[in-house]
Amino acid sequence: MQITVIGFYKIKKINKPEKYQDNLKKYFLNRSVRGTVILSPEGVNGTISGLKNDVNNCLNYIKKKLFIKKFDSDNYSKIHFQPFYRPKIKIKKEVIPIGLTLNSNKKKKPQYIEPKKWNEFILNKDLAIIDVRKPIEFKLGTFKNAINPNVKNFRQFPDFFKKLKKNKKIAMFCTGGIRCEKAASYLRKKGFKEIYQLKGGILNYLNNINKKNSFWKGECFVFDNRVSLKHKLILGTYTMCSACRTPVSPKEKKSKKYIEDISCPNCYDKLSETQKERFLMRKKQKEVLKGKMNVDANK
Repeated sequence: MQITVIGFYKIKKINKPEKYQDNLKKYFLNRSVRGTVILSPEGVNGTISGLKNDVNNCLNYIKKKLFIKKFDSDNYSKIHFQPFYRPKIKIKKEVIPIGLTLNSNKKKKPQYIEPKKWNEFILNKDLAIIDVRKPIEFKLGTFKNAINPNVKNFRQFPDFFKKLKKNKKIAMFCTGGIRCEKAASYLRKKGFKEIYQLKGGILNYLNNINKKNSFWKGECFVFDNRVSLKHKLILGTYTMCSACRTPVSPKEKKSKKYIEDISCPNCYDKLSETQKERFLMRKKQKEVLKGKMNVDANK
C-alpha cells in the first residue's frame, strides 16, 4: 500500500481557529488520514498522510473551511507505511513560537529563492547562510557553509539574531519553509533589509534538484516515523531511538551500545539499569502484541 504524505502551510488570518478543531479531526478520522495540523490566528501548518484521494479530500476540506485558494507551500512525497499514528489538530497562538504574529497583509513581502536558483545564490561570499532548525536536524544534513545557530527551540532565535549585523545579506532555510517565514518576519521588523528564503524549504529543494547537482550534504530530518529523507524525498537511513528520541545512523546502529527499542550510543551510558529493564519489558510486550496481530491476520 502506497501512502501519500504532504507538508503544507498558509499564512492567513484565522478568526477563532478552535471552532474548526473538532470538525477537522472528525473529517480526518472518517478518511483514515493521520498527521498533525496546527491552527492559529496567523495561519495553518501541517503534515498529513493517507491514501492519495483521502489526503487530497482533506486538503480541499481545509481550504474550503479556512477560505484558502492556495497554500503558500506544499510538498508531496510517497512512502510504503503510515508515518503517523493518529490525526492531531492542535490550536496554538503562533504556528511557530517566536513571540511575533505574522501578518499576511504586510507591505514587505518575503523574498523567495526558487530551488533551481538556490545553488548559484548561496555562492555569494557576502551572504550569511542560516539553517533555521534545531541542532539535531543540522547534524543529519545541511547546506555547505551554512551556519548552525545552535538553539534548542525556536523562541531562542531572537538571541542569536542579535549577533547579526543589520546590513548583512541573509539567506535562510528550514524543512518546509514555515520557520523561515517567522524568522524573516522577525528580522524585517528589527530593521534587516536583505533577507532571502529558500522557497518551500529543504523538502522542495530535495524534490526538485538532482543529487549530482545538489549542494545539500546528508539527509533531512522530519518529525514523524520516516525520521529522515533523501533526494526525491525517498526514505532515509536513520531510525529513532526509543529511549532518548534522537536519530540513529547506520554506523551508530553497529555499536554495542545500540539495542533496538532500548538504547543507542547517545543514551546508553546515561540510562540506569532500571530504565533499561523497563525498556526491555516494553520491547517484549511489543513483540507479543505483534505476534498476536500476525496470527489474527492469518486466520
